[in-house]
Amino acid sequence: MTLSTLRLGYLPLIDAAPLIVAHELGFAAEEGLGLDLVRLQSWAQCRDMLGLGQVDAAHMLVPMPVAQALGLGPAFPRFDLAMVLAVGGQAIAISAQLADAMRARGHGFDFDDPVAARDALAAVAGGVLRVGVPFPFSTQAELVRRWLANTPLAKNVTIHTVPPPQMADALALGEVDAFCVGEPWASYAVERGVGTLLLAGRSIWAAPPEKGLVLTQDFTQAHPEETGRLMRAIWRAGRWLDQPDNRSTAAEIMSRTAYLNLPPELSERGLLGRLHISAAGEVRHFPDFIRFHQGAANFPWRSLAALFARRIAQLHGLDPTEAIATATACFRTDLYRQHLRSAGADLPGASARMEGAMAHPTAVASEKGQMILGPDAFFDGDIFDPAFALR
Repeated sequence: MTLSTLRLGYLPLIDAAPLIVAHELGFAAEEGLGLDLVRLQSWAQCRDMLGLGQVDAAHMLVPMPVAQALGLGPAFPRFDLAMVLAVGGQAIAISAQLADAMRARGHGFDFDDPVAARDALAAVAGGVLRVGVPFPFSTQAELVRRWLANTPLAKNVTIHTVPPPQMADALALGEVDAFCVGEPWASYAVERGVGTLLLAGRSIWAAPPEKGLVLTQDFTQAHPEETGRLMRAIWRAGRWLDQPDNRSTAAEIMSRTAYLNLPPELSERGLLGRLHISAAGEVRHFPDFIRFHQGAANFPWRSLAALFARRIAQLHGLDPTEAIATATACFRTDLYRQHLRSAGADLPGASARMEGAMAHPTAVASEKGQMILGPDAFFDGDIFDPAFALR
């Protein structure tokens, strides 16, 4: 079989695993695709290479196509998010100085109480708290803003863009006091002794969508067959990744020089949910720290586009109703249904939901009868209803 080759951009993070596994374990080849994986250095570079046609598809922060749709980026062809690649996988780390001060006041650095962690941080922060995130339009920025909202810290926080591989350096050099980033870069800061893990992203939001498979609308329209092949290959790779016995193998693959170029043990921490919070080797177990498939993790809920659009509109003085209507069109539930039904994917009966409404696994209607969605609750009890937001 002659393979069609697609060029895919990605950043070195464990949530790029579905692309890398699809290539390395032959899921793409089974679909008649060759993947040319291009390691990139920043999310701006990723956005620009996709927009300029230098890659065919990209591993990208879920809010980025929303920002593009709202005109907050270069004038590129429309970006479409075809599927979510990973849910969770983020961690918040703080400087050694802040960690020492929090320990002195008795904080235990457990991941199960984000309010206690926030209050303990506020008690020692003093002045402005500088927090690094990988991009202005990122799930990490949403997590930080939600976590600190309506507290004194919210008035004294400044958010800084730092590419993921540079987070540890920024913390070590005192350029930021804390950061929120996808693994393994929080663990890398711990390994270097410059940071301590304070919370998992899933401590703040039980189902934070982290990365998506993003293509231009021009590509999806001109190459529907290749789009479908790519989506099916990545979906199957995600299904393989969510079999627990495969996570250590995935860590070994991800650690290779061509990908993360880090010891496998650093990738394993996030993939296995066994996180070292400090250089002293303290371990916190966080089952389901990152998901690639289970609980309809890959479905591009249009309500997620609406949630991010509302936040971005608030920050940039845009009309929220118009922003939500514009943004939801680029989360392509239609492509997901069209191309993954044949792969055996069960498909939700709706394309939007109330975000944050599920504190426990919940059965919902699906094309095959019922499917179980994982918890998606926010730590503060908030519920986002996209239908209400559009009134």
